[in-house]
Amino acid sequence: MNDMNAKRRSMLGGGAALPLAVMAAASPAQAAAEPKHGAARMTSSYVRTKDGVDIFYKDWGSGTPIVFSHGWPLSSDDWDSQMMYFVQRGFRVIAHDRRGHGRSTQVGSGHDMDHYADDLAAVVQHLDLKGAIHVGHSTGGGEVVRYLARHGQSRAAKAVLIAAVPPIMVKTATNPGGLPKDVFDGIQQQVATNRAQFYRDLPSGPFYGFNRPGVKAQEGIIQNWWRQGMMGGAKAHYDGVVAFSQTDFTADLKKITLPVLVQHGDDDQIVPYADSGVLSAKLLQKGTLKTYKGFPHGMPTTHADVINADILAFIKG
Repeated sequence: MNDMNAKRRSMLGGGAALPLAVMAAASPAQAAAEPKHGAARMTSSYVRTKDGVDIFYKDWGSGTPIVFSHGWPLSSDDWDSQMMYFVQRGFRVIAHDRRGHGRSTQVGSGHDMDHYADDLAAVVQHLDLKGAIHVGHSTGGGEVVRYLARHGQSRAAKAVLIAAVPPIMVKTATNPGGLPKDVFDGIQQQVATNRAQFYRDLPSGPFYGFNRPGVKAQEGIIQNWWRQGMMGGAKAHYDGVVAFSQTDFTADLKKITLPVLVQHGDDDQIVPYADSGVLSAKLLQKGTLKTYKGFPHGMPTTHADVINADILAFIKG
């Protein structure tokens, strides 16, 4: 019995390090030496960008590739519901952690849409993806739009923008319906001084609509948002506020010739519906707007069944 207890303590203590290490994602150095992916390989790894940033990504399954770009200040883990749904339906699903977010390098520079787009291109080229469906939520929607406009559309087939930040969020002379700049200045201030509390308050309230009458807050969702946010770097998140709020995607949207589905909830308290989804769909050459009555900004999580089914229909259509 004493021997058995000793073995059990070994597994729960220092002995657990080995299986945990085996389960962890490959290091950047290991990733460079990995062989090409098998047809149905389930893996996570890194790609190094031209400016030396290691971008973490997941690559599951086989078939038509769907590439997911996450929102601020989260990580590829925010796509769990979508990745599981589509990999089980015969798609290859890929999602990466934006630079400074999640498991990617917490670099102090390059937190702008051009670098975000270039990092996405690095993942696409590393995996040699062709005919990909690009799906972006919130800031990730801006990343997708800038990527398609900046790097061309030869490797892509369609795109989906979910509660996305384009055309531009901040109020300007040409965007009178935008949010005042001091709103975003306030977000930066909270990120710089007490982001741990801010990252608790935001998902507890407006992000998922848990502040609406009759909507029951889901503690697991709130804690998972906080976990993802705190994994990333404060500097990346601070600079990212300017990237998602002040970047003007008007010209980018006009360049895109692929079919694009624009999904937006009309009760989005983070990226207001009328000044984002509606305008983006009009600027796109082949944009289709789908409005979700009463859905919040975080609808890919709270209403995953509806959002996933509509994306699938769009891909097959």
